[in-house]
Amino acid sequence: MSTKKEQLLEAVSAHKPGRSAWSRGVQAYAVELVESLNDSADLANETMLQKELLNGADNWAQYSEGGAALCYDADIAERLCPPSTVKRLKWGMLPPNGRETWIDCQARALWQAHRLIVSQWRKLERGGE
Repeated sequence: MSTKKEQLLEAVSAHKPGRSAWSRGVQAYAVELVESLNDSADLANETMLQKELLNGADNWAQYSEGGAALCYDADIAERLCPPSTVKRLKWGMLPPNGRETWIDCQARALWQAHRLIVSQWRKLERGGE
């Protein structure tokens, strides 16, 4: 593993998420995204970092729809919601809200995970503040 990737993984893993299931889910996605980076990934700038994280997809919706992350609604619900909400939404059989599907919800969480990774990458670039 490249030292830059190792440093980024360590920084993202050490980030303390909020107390919500959503925050913990976003961090889990962030860790998985960094772990999935190719060892030879070019992490020289934010544009290259995003390109490497998207792994060929144009955006986070395409990444989510393409099956690069979780595929099953129940799995997405369990990652992003507290147990009471998962149960209320019948383990992903009901949509998360009136505007989104579970895949859309996952795409939003992936975008936030990407922002977390970029934030940690910037800190590393500035010398690990």
